[in-house]
Amino acid sequence: MALSLDDIALLFTRHGHTQYAGEPVTQLEHALQSALLAEQEGAAPSLIVASLLHDLGHLLEDLGQTPTLAGIDDLHQYRVLPFLRGVFDEAVLAPIALHVDAKRYLCATDPDYFAQLSADSVRSLQLQGGIFDVEQAAAFIDRPYAEEAVRLRRWDDRAKMAGLPTPDYAHYAGYFSQCLLQPGKSGRAQAR
Repeated sequence: MALSLDDIALLFTRHGHTQYAGEPVTQLEHALQSALLAEQEGAAPSLIVASLLHDLGHLLEDLGQTPTLAGIDDLHQYRVLPFLRGVFDEAVLAPIALHVDAKRYLCATDPDYFAQLSADSVRSLQLQGGIFDVEQAAAFIDRPYAEEAVRLRRWDDRAKMAGLPTPDYAHYAGYFSQCLLQPGKSGRAQAR
């Protein structure tokens, strides 16, 4: 069952105040900072929305403050997709689905990237399959929307700054109307 736009706002209202897995920000602050970074870099509306919603899957199930400490990969990047499919188009959904693999890709291709990861991101990396090998990295970056997912991942990693002022949720929700699935279009990946 797809979430309505009101349901998405309600998830942030009810659960956005929770701590973001051992980081100095809440779930909502992380989402807003990710969207801010996307907006500041002139990203398309679909990528701004994906940045806002990329970790919404964490808000769907309470697995405790830091599930990685218990060896749990919550698969948040996939958990949320059935709820957003039918609402947003693939330009929003695909970067969300691929943002975890983008971390695995960046660890394989950017020599400085791994050292910049937070402790929780390092723990989750192992639970999510570890660093890509050369073939996996090449296959990943050839996927539709992989480059957008890499951009999202870099914003995701930087969106953990305590006290950073951002526009509010309503500001970024204003981009939703530009990314809604159009009647008659499938939520499946379109050829690019």
